[in-house]
Amino acid sequence: MNPVLFTSSWLCRGNIQSNRSAGETAGWTRRFGFTVFVFAFLLTGVTNPVAGQSQQPVTINQAVQEAVEKNLSLLAERYNLSVADARIVTARLRPNPVFSLEAGHLNSLLPGGNPAEAGPNEYAARTDFLWERGNKRRYRIEVAEQARAVARLQLLNTIRQLALDVQNAFVEVLLAEETLALAEQNQASFKRIVQISTERVRAGDLSQVELARTQLAELQFNNAVIQAQVKLRIAKQRLQLLMGRLVPSESFDVAGELRREPLPFSLEELQQQALNRRPDYLALERDQARSIAEVRSQIAQGKVDYTFGAEYRRQQAPVSGNLLGFFFSVPLPVFNRNQGEIERARQEQRQIEARLRALEADVRNELSTAWQQYDAARALLARIESEMLARARHVLETMEYSYRSGAASLVEFLDAQRAFNDTMQSYNEARAEYARSLFLIDSITGKGLP
Repeated sequence: MNPVLFTSSWLCRGNIQSNRSAGETAGWTRRFGFTVFVFAFLLTGVTNPVAGQSQQPVTINQAVQEAVEKNLSLLAERYNLSVADARIVTARLRPNPVFSLEAGHLNSLLPGGNPAEAGPNEYAARTDFLWERGNKRRYRIEVAEQARAVARLQLLNTIRQLALDVQNAFVEVLLAEETLALAEQNQASFKRIVQISTERVRAGDLSQVELARTQLAELQFNNAVIQAQVKLRIAKQRLQLLMGRLVPSESFDVAGELRREPLPFSLEELQQQALNRRPDYLALERDQARSIAEVRSQIAQGKVDYTFGAEYRRQQAPVSGNLLGFFFSVPLPVFNRNQGEIERARQEQRQIEARLRALEADVRNELSTAWQQYDAARALLARIESEMLARARHVLETMEYSYRSGAASLVEFLDAQRAFNDTMQSYNEARAEYARSLFLIDSITGKGLP
């Protein structure tokens, strides 16, 4: 409720029901109204903290950086590094010694026990140490460190995919803005045409039916503006969600132009760059090194460990004495020599090698497809700029002048307008496709990643 209206209604009820003096009531009411006003103002500031604050337009690099810092899926992926660090700590730990206490031959606790016949009470303390053989600890650490490197590269690959999503969403926002600008330009143009047609009808130079057709065309262009505004709003919301903004802002805006620079590399050079920099390819290479270390670790697990122990024992009266003992134990590898895990690690190594070859083929195929998209978008963009834009604009200007002078019909003018709109929309989409192809090639080759 509006604080002023609330105060006024309370004042009316107070004047009817209260028996106080008019001065006291007015003073109390002013204080109450001021309190309500301050409370409403503070509440508005709390519920809408960004109200009245102008947001700066976001560039594409800023959008990618904010997504890397705040995207929720990426934040969850970062915990894999912490998990890998914890596994390294676990791999570096040594086996704990075992400490044992013993109290035996406690015949004095039993009724009728005779220490002379059953033997004296004995108390013992013993410690056992496990000696790991085959460099088990070193191989465990190596496997954990390689797994940590794999997790880091997988995180970089997730960043690569997220950056491409943000870049494509940014391109969609720019394309939606271009579409909206074209629709608003058509709307303004037909608004002028309707005004001219109205004047021609008043002068008797144009029929009422032609004016109705012109007004209908204006309404269609108004609908096109509304649809373009909705598409732009949806594109901005998607971009903000990728950036990690859970509550999209209506004042959000972007700054920048669609990419247009040519590629300075050939397809063969780009393929080599992709194999040298792609995080998922490098992650598989590291995973291959991890699998080799895993094979060595499992072979080491098949080697038996030694256990050394020492014991101190004390005998009580009637025969008292102190005893010291040393122990050595080793399992006999008769049945279990870790054969299953060794074979499993070897098969896993072969599997990773096969995945590496398959990923290399996929990278080459992705890059070849992206190159074809880039080449097609470049050729289409050049053809539209050199052959179609000037002609479509010249035809539209000529038909508009002819329609205003009465030498052309509304149908002819609408055909010229639609041809111009189709040409401009194709031009904007070709520019957007060209920019997307550049971002896709950068993503496939791993360009720009730390």
